[in-house]
Amino acid sequence: GHVPALIWRAIAIALIASAVSDVCISLALSFGYDSAPGLILSIFSSIALLTIGFLSLSPDIASDPRDEIEDGPASDIDVMHPVSPTSKATDDVPVADIMAQLDTLIADKKLYLDPDLTLARLARRLGYPLKQVSTAINAATGENVSRYINKYRIEHACRELENGQNVTTAMLASGFNTKSNFNREFLRITGKTPSQWPQQPSAGSL
Repeated sequence: GHVPALIWRAIAIALIASAVSDVCISLALSFGYDSAPGLILSIFSSIALLTIGFLSLSPDIASDPRDEIEDGPASDIDVMHPVSPTSKATDDVPVADIMAQLDTLIADKKLYLDPDLTLARLARRLGYPLKQVSTAINAATGENVSRYINKYRIEHACRELENGQNVTTAMLASGFNTKSNFNREFLRITGKTPSQWPQQPSAGSL
């Protein structure tokens, strides 16, 4: 992506600047300018700080909201605004094909049970750009990737609870990392809290 490339360019520039400063210091010492190294270091340090500052403020380094899930679990991503199926954003996206493959992949491989699942990993498995996958999910379901994945996770958690598992075990077995997120999504999808969900007595309590 463009952001990693930008970061590598910044690192390359910093390394080159460091090498140039070393050469300048060596030349200054060779010609007897003993006070020059401190000045050279100050100049190059200032340039480096200014470069880092400008890079951090650059709009190119700000990620698209849909790219934020690349490095984070799908259960922890922020809510994104749904994209209308009639939106121009879907004109070049094969929504039906992506969703058919995605539903099959999710059902067969149960990827939603992986707490480290990300949109980037889903996109790689499908062979589509991650923005196309995100757009397809939004267009087909009216929800973001997080809610799409969490729907499968909560359904799995419900089955775990019905089979006698306690709330914490059901949560971890269903791909959630945090109890607050699990409780929030459980209530949103089922209208009940996990403790209110009908449970069968576990074998240990019989």
